[in-house]
Amino acid sequence: MARDVRTLPKAHLHLHFTGSMRPSTLLELADKYGVHLPEALTSGEPPKLRATDERGWFRFQRLYDSARAVLREPEDIQRLVREAAEEDARDGSGWLEIQVDPTSYAPRLGGLIPAMEIILDAVETASRETGVGMAVLVAANRMKHPLDARTLARLAVRYADRGVVGFGLSNDERRGLARDFDRAFAIAREGGLLAAPHGGELAGPSSVRACLDDLHAGRVGHGVRAAEDPRLMAKLAEKQVTCEVCPASNVALGVYEKPEDVPLRTLFDAGVPMALGADDPLLFGSRLAAQYELARDAHAFTDEELAELARQSVRGSAAPAAVKERLLAGVGDWLAAPVPAMA
Repeated sequence: MARDVRTLPKAHLHLHFTGSMRPSTLLELADKYGVHLPEALTSGEPPKLRATDERGWFRFQRLYDSARAVLREPEDIQRLVREAAEEDARDGSGWLEIQVDPTSYAPRLGGLIPAMEIILDAVETASRETGVGMAVLVAANRMKHPLDARTLARLAVRYADRGVVGFGLSNDERRGLARDFDRAFAIAREGGLLAAPHGGELAGPSSVRACLDDLHAGRVGHGVRAAEDPRLMAKLAEKQVTCEVCPASNVALGVYEKPEDVPLRTLFDAGVPMALGADDPLLFGSRLAAQYELARDAHAFTDEELAELARQSVRGSAAPAAVKERLLAGVGDWLAAPVPAMA
């Protein structure tokens, strides 16, 4: 019998804001505000998705936007963040970096700065109440103008002492060039923030290279397609750039056909640091611990290897040194504990 991955201390570095919502919360808030949800969000099963073509990606984004429409008041934001922290605590996460584009919530929350402050207050409260260390990664949208990204980068830097630790770039990486956003990322890096753009999910290894060369990424959201390029994997390993790999998401969006096809073993054996993430549990149907179970079940990762994945997630995080030390010690304790006997 194997050790329980839910008790393995870990960090969660790839979780989107609305996508972290519990399905039951989505339904309750939709009922509260009279929001009509598409059937794909009300069936009780994760929606059937495929984003390898533009039509599929558009449908994914439309579902995400439909879910976001139920977040209307500060208490909705507080509930979402608290529940995300509770779910992470249940899955053994001791540190959570939640990713958000505050411009998406600003119209209903009184503007960009009020939205940012409501989100950060919610994060601070949820962290205190659940014991999960939490921080925010502000993400620009690559479908919008690069000047919008610069505005967000300045906003993120402004709140670097209030819980913002990084700056990202999300949405369809097949649209727009990473280098168009280089100034925004320079602003963020100069302000002491970690650069963590998405790359290497819907587009191939060149997308990851662009994140490294043009945006000077310290972490890459997804990055899984780097497995197609041995020289790129060697570069990621040498520079110790962590890839936030989201296996269930990759399969749900059609990047890979089945869990066994996600190249976790290839990346791991090449020395590429990874932090397994759930991405959007609302749409993909599984949370953090399930990603570790997938590594075990589909790729035969041993407990020692799962523990190393957990360590890599902690090392790749922006957590304070004391939090990292505590979590790394906890990983050692998990591995040192006897394997439970069969019932």
